[in-house]
Amino acid sequence: MTTVFDPIDLAGTQLANRIALAPMTRSRAGDGGTATDLVVEYYTQRASAGLIITEGIQPSVVGQGYPATPGLHSAEQVASWRRVTDSVHEAGGRIFAQIMHAGRIGHPVLLPDGLTPVAPSPVAAPGQVYTHVGPKDFVEPRELTDAEIRATVQDFATAARNAVDAGFDGVELHGANGYLIHQFLAPNTNLRTDEWGGSEQARIRFAVEVAKAVVAEIGAERTGLRISPGNPYNGIEEPAPDAVYTALVAELEPLGLAYLHILEQTDIRELTLALRKQFSGPVVLNVFSDGPTGPEHHTVIDDGIADVISYGALFLANPDLPARLKAGGPFNTPDPSTFFGGDAKGYTDYPALPA
Repeated sequence: MTTVFDPIDLAGTQLANRIALAPMTRSRAGDGGTATDLVVEYYTQRASAGLIITEGIQPSVVGQGYPATPGLHSAEQVASWRRVTDSVHEAGGRIFAQIMHAGRIGHPVLLPDGLTPVAPSPVAAPGQVYTHVGPKDFVEPRELTDAEIRATVQDFATAARNAVDAGFDGVELHGANGYLIHQFLAPNTNLRTDEWGGSEQARIRFAVEVAKAVVAEIGAERTGLRISPGNPYNGIEEPAPDAVYTALVAELEPLGLAYLHILEQTDIRELTLALRKQFSGPVVLNVFSDGPTGPEHHTVIDDGIADVISYGALFLANPDLPARLKAGGPFNTPDPSTFFGGDAKGYTDYPALPA
């Protein structure tokens, strides 16, 4: 029987185990959206993961949705990430960059030169976003033109090339959690009636075109995609997600992507199983069916539901999580007050097990 501690070949990238660090925004980037010494330390501490998937990294200036998040659209940013990847590789790890365009999530105060958030349609997200000048209501985003959509597709491809130049083993396209790709997929955020919206086939087009462009730039074996069918986060409404996601995976299947990463919501296990059957490559699963992912969810590997399991908060608080899982604990408790922003506290100061 395959276990979470067994190695796996991820489309040519050899993973020492089937435990992944899930992508988590930590808002600790330096000036200019660069990776700092602290970021190097954070990811290197977690290099015993079979696969590290970074926090969301914006592919363009307008793609930023939160304060102090990193980018992959300038030479300075690429050089800063090279220090991270070199350190992780030296420690024996494998690392993919998650490319995330926030779309309508964000605020003009986070953006330079009078820019405003963009989206498939001018539909504001409910609620507020935290900024460096305090909480701000989400604004109505500017609707992307056809030419701008095509340019944004190229932004993803360019960021993917920058990621490879920075030494990453590959990239994960963030199609989940209510950000730009997800906004195109969901019927309440994509009200377009052109070739980018309306029917399910049209709503999946942006995700498919982004994936194709990135595959053409860096290869399918270096390209993964994260989805979260039915996830209401950031004001997304997908009351019947099955049709659009099965259509999406059908279009992506011939590309031969490195993996499909599913953030599983409550009561969608049947859809997960359907997508698993439909997608011939490795499936990474982050389980939220009955709470955050914990050691009790190893059964998704044991039962063949997924090939890799990703951990968020538990890995955040336990830099040596694979060793702790193998030993059956103990586990440090995550401190939510230090999740976003700040310094080393709650970031790199969680202790590892004694040697």
